[in-house]
Amino acid sequence: MKPALVFDWNGTLLDDADAVLQTTNAILGRFGRTSIDMQTFQEQCEVPFSVLYRKLGMSEGEVAIVDSDDGAIFHDTYEPLAGEADLREGARDILETARQHAVSTIILSNHIVDPLRSQMRRLGIDDCVNEVLAFESRATQYKSMSKGERLRLYMQANNLTPEWTFIIGDMPVETDIGRDLGLISISITGGFVSESRLQAAQPDYIIHDHHELLPILQGHRFFRNA
Repeated sequence: MKPALVFDWNGTLLDDADAVLQTTNAILGRFGRTSIDMQTFQEQCEVPFSVLYRKLGMSEGEVAIVDSDDGAIFHDTYEPLAGEADLREGARDILETARQHAVSTIILSNHIVDPLRSQMRRLGIDDCVNEVLAFESRATQYKSMSKGERLRLYMQANNLTPEWTFIIGDMPVETDIGRDLGLISISITGGFVSESRLQAAQPDYIIHDHHELLPILQGHRFFRNA
């Protein structure tokens, strides 16, 4: 039996933490708020980002403005910055290894399908991914089913075995999903939250780049000849 690999996108495969930090600071500056550094961002970051903005002291009225027009303030600032972001260290190698072994590779994201797929094409990895599970549009972002529910339904429809399914993400939510669905959870540092927050969530493994993922898979008797 082959494993299934479920990757978060932002901060996990795509190295866009700095792009989100720059976007957050642009939003804070719009309302006369003080910019934050990466350490503060990683200690405070939550999704949806409206939670982060409140934690950083923005008023309900200010958050409502940012959320208006389907989050145009965020997306119009973020997307050009994300267009310059590369993949995380080792991500291309593990995706290519999975493709060569005909392993099911799924992206599970709170982002939006079309811009995510556009980034995949830009980065040349679209043939390494079997499915993208994300929000359909800006209008539905964070308003339709959760990541965990989306993955649960996909696994049922495609007969994925939980104990052979790995979920890899840069936030505690992926660990929570793994725990709820009986998956093997792997947290990667250097994304949207601090390593201490990842440790507190108690994933099965913590890695610092995607090169460290292959030995974990091999330890579970997958990719032995990779």
